[in-house]
Amino acid sequence: VEISAPASLGKTHVPHFKWKVHDFSALLETKATSAFSAAFDCSGYKWYLQVTPKHKQDDKGNPYVALSLKIAHRCLELGHIVHAVFELSIFNHSKGKYCGIKAGYNFDFKNAYSEQHCLIPLQELLKSSAFLVDDSCVFGVKILKIDVSSPEKKVVVVQKKATTVQNLFVQKKGFIKGTYTWTMNNFLELDLKHFVRSPTFEVGGHKWYIGMYPHGDKYSTDCLSLYLFLDTLDELPSESWKVVEMTLSILDQKNGKHWTRTSGLWVCGHSWGWSNFIGLKKLKDLSGGYVVGSRCLVKADLAIVGSSNDG
Repeated sequence: VEISAPASLGKTHVPHFKWKVHDFSALLETKATSAFSAAFDCSGYKWYLQVTPKHKQDDKGNPYVALSLKIAHRCLELGHIVHAVFELSIFNHSKGKYCGIKAGYNFDFKNAYSEQHCLIPLQELLKSSAFLVDDSCVFGVKILKIDVSSPEKKVVVVQKKATTVQNLFVQKKGFIKGTYTWTMNNFLELDLKHFVRSPTFEVGGHKWYIGMYPHGDKYSTDCLSLYLFLDTLDELPSESWKVVEMTLSILDQKNGKHWTRTSGLWVCGHSWGWSNFIGLKKLKDLSGGYVVGSRCLVKADLAIVGSSNDG
């Protein structure tokens, strides 16, 4: 189905969360697949909004600006399903109202992201003076209903509250970049532990470390989990959060075919990474070169590309 412009959600759509993405052209220039807001609260859960500026939707491969809702893993309990009904929107400045779609999703331990919902073709957005003003656009989320199916069946009342506002600023140039390689010569020994962390390293005046669950954290399935953490001693006040894009890799010491995953842009008031980073079978396959003897190398590439604050 071709969408040319999103439908109006009417006057009743007052979002719980309003996200102003400044410098939309700079977001496109970073070539990041997506960008995430910082967490916002609604009815006892923490949520994130994800924008994918070039989501491929139709057969012609035309890119769409798509939104997805993510629930914070730490809010979920094993065996619980959080069924949410919500509206995802973009603000039409000429009409003074939000336009978008209504959707629903069952969030659980293994499924923290809703589907991507296309709002508007990217080309339409770029030439529109209604949705894009001074190179910035405003996205919104309104959560209409939450049902939790769990052993004790609970109904969550969606509380009325003032809209939470966040700003995302993306730089066009002058990114602060850094790289760090964590050399583990005793991986087989570390492999017996639940969680191990790299030494702390510095990028952009902040301290970071890589955290690894050799047998996976509680959200993973037969995989090693890998995350980048901002050192807690160095947590930033919300008015000066940094926006980061990072790549984590396990280096292939034999064939140079490194195992790599790259994040979208994220606001680093916390950690970010992958619970299913690499399958344990693949990691330990001798032909792979990810673990040679007892040596394993993990590399973090980090770029600070912008900042975020509460509006």
